[in-house]
Amino acid sequence: MSKKKEIAKILLNVGAVELSPHDPFTWASGIESPIYCDNRLTMSDPVGRKKIAQGLADIIRETYPETTVIAGTATAGIPHAAWVADILSLPMVYIRSKAKGHGRSRQIEGKIAETDKAVIIEDLISTGGSSLNAADALRSEGIEVTGIVSIFTYELQSADEAFASAGLTYNSLTNFGALTEAAQESGTISEESISDLLDWHGKLKAGLLK
Repeated sequence: MSKKKEIAKILLNVGAVELSPHDPFTWASGIESPIYCDNRLTMSDPVGRKKIAQGLADIIRETYPETTVIAGTATAGIPHAAWVADILSLPMVYIRSKAKGHGRSRQIEGKIAETDKAVIIEDLISTGGSSLNAADALRSEGIEVTGIVSIFTYELQSADEAFASAGLTYNSLTNFGALTEAAQESGTISEESISDLLDWHGKLKAGLLK
């Protein structure tokens, strides 16, 4: 079994994947989706979360070895960033979606220096907006962003283009294709629902859905 499919099965087994074709979910970008991937549920799976943390750490070691600090996005990326930082024996910070309106009014919480090189940890990537917001926050402090790693990606061209435009790369443990394959093999999602998901995803990638 491929690593991507193994992680996809962890998401399916923990119930992180929810379908609602007749009452679609609305992403932060405004896109309506029949599928919602709630990776926060993996926190409650001791075995699965260890495999996820190790997988993310392996990506960072292999692809972003110059990284000196792990930066988790609030809130879903925070626990995974903490586990990965522990595996790699690196310091960790987290990034709010916007600066606090009180206290020190910080957007980045934790100790970080301009000489640091940060990798951003996300739970999932759809259009890439939240990741780029986090990268902007780090860069505004003069910190180099080595890249972004996530548990899951919807494999959208718009995300690829957004990251390329920002001069950033990203890597994910699993993706939409592996998820649908794993669901089909395990019978977790009905064949009809998988067909509908693939149709929706194809239209979304082709820019036919907004």
